[in-house]
Order: sequence, then C-alpha cells, then structure tokens
Amino acid sequence: MSSATDLGREAGSRDQGDVAQGSVVRRVLLYVVRRPGLAIALAIVVILAVGAILAPVLAPFPGDAGSETNLLGGLQPPGGAHAFGTDLAGRDVWSRVLFGIRISVGISIVVIGASLLIGVPVGLIAGTAGGKTDDLLMRIVDVFLAFPSLLLALAITATLGASLEHAAIAIAASWWPWYARLMRGEAAAIRGRAYVEAASLLGIARWRVALRHILPNSIGPVIVQSSLDLAGVILTFAALSFLGLGAQDPTPEWGLMVEQGRTLTSTQPWVAIFPGAAIMLAALAFTLLGEGLRERLDPKGQTRR
Repeated sequence: MSSATDLGREAGSRDQGDVAQGSVVRRVLLYVVRRPGLAIALAIVVILAVGAILAPVLAPFPGDAGSETNLLGGLQPPGGAHAFGTDLAGRDVWSRVLFGIRISVGISIVVIGASLLIGVPVGLIAGTAGGKTDDLLMRIVDVFLAFPSLLLALAITATLGASLEHAAIAIAASWWPWYARLMRGEAAAIRGRAYVEAASLLGIARWRVALRHILPNSIGPVIVQSSLDLAGVILTFAALSFLGLGAQDPTPEWGLMVEQGRTLTSTQPWVAIFPGAAIMLAALAFTLLGEGLRERLDPKGQTRR
C-alpha cells in the first residue's frame, strides 16, 4: 500500500511539474505574441543564429568568404547564381554576408561578454564595499567615461594597430565602465535593504552576501543594458572597419564590405546595400529585444538609455 501511495504521489508531483512548466511556456508565448516588436526581434535573431551556424551549407560559394577571388566575375548584378551579386573582386556578396554574421554579431557578443566580466565585478565590489574602495574604483571608471566610447575606441585601435582583435579590445575597454557604473548603483541600493543587513548581522562573510544576495537582485538591469548595447557594439565595429581600423580584407565584416562598395553606390549599389541592410536588421533586432527585456526585467527603466 505504501509503495502504491508513493507512486501516486510521484505521479501527482510529476503532473504538477508538467502543468507548471506548461504554464511558464504559455506565459512566455503570450508575452511575446502581445509585443509585435519583440516577436520580430526574436525572429530576426533566430534567422541570424541559423545563418551563422549553417553559413558553410547555405553559402553557395563558401570560399568567397576567404581569400578566393574571381576578377573576371566582378560586379555582377544580383540574380542567377549570385543572389546578392558580386563585389569588385568577383566574390559572392550573399556568401560574404552570411559568414559576416559570425564576425559582426559573434565578435560583438564576445565583446559584450568581456565587458561584463570586467564591469560587473568592479561595480559589485564598489557598491558592496562603499567608502574608500568605492571612491577609488569609481574614479578609475570616471577616467574612462570622460571620453566618448567611439572616440576612445578609435584612439586605442589607432595606437594598437588596425585589426579585428585590436578593435575588439578597444571596444571592450570603452564599454566596461558603463556596466561598472550601473552595477555599482544597483548594488549600493540593495546593500541597504533589510535582508542584506540581516545577513551581515548573522556573521555571513561580505563576499558571500555580495554573491548570494546583492548580485542576483541587481543583475537584471545590467542584462537588459547589455542586450541593448549589442546593437551599439555592432555599429561601432562597422564604423571602425569602415574607417580602416577594424577588420581587414578579405575578412567578411559588414562594415568593411560597406566601405568596399562605397565608391560604387551610383553604379553597382548592391555591393554596399546588402551588408548595410544586414547591419541595420541586426541592430534593430537587438534594440527591440533589449526593449522587450527591459519591460520584463527592469520595469522601472533604470538602465542607461
């Protein structure tokens, strides 16, 4: 009888778990459906992810994303074997745009991740410790924030030399202070709440309080801001490559592709239009996605706009 009762309880708890999981999925779907902008953003992000993963399969000329050239087939208009036409070196624009997702979007995600790894701990330590530690760390942050992000990235890249890796380092160096400042404000606000003070009075180590209580309750606005910043990082990468300080040929980076088609816009506009459209769609998607997350995770709108 007891075993049968235990089996019945297990089945009941499993059914309750399935119902709860189904209700969560249903709420998420309703939240997305009621927000057309968020639904469009998710659709574009999914398309970008599929394109990045399946680029070697979807690209009709994978070699054109590398060093292969076909000078005799240069500047062919869209149509036939080349859906987006070819560039001056005879490379398929559609293939290069597909592989460009890995460069333009992928490296932007890496830069945001690196910025969070630096900014979040700095802000958490400053907001939790307070006093002289807070003052010292925030003065360092203020030094970086004294310069516009793009200007600082341009200066760092020009000093290190033009390359994709140096551009990534430069953008991360100019972006992390914003996350440190935002995290510090959130952590300082939560530090004075009753449950945090109670944990401290119980003798729990300060670093444990920071990791178990302050960080989980203050990370929401930072996540929202990072999703919004993805669009800005993509545009910054494109700007650096357009100016010759980022990716170098034959890397299929969207900003570099726009620069290569800049002088052809009056006669062969497709060389610049399609990578430019990719930049626009990616930036739009991550902006809308960030707005949807902000409404859900940061209803007070405390993120940096």
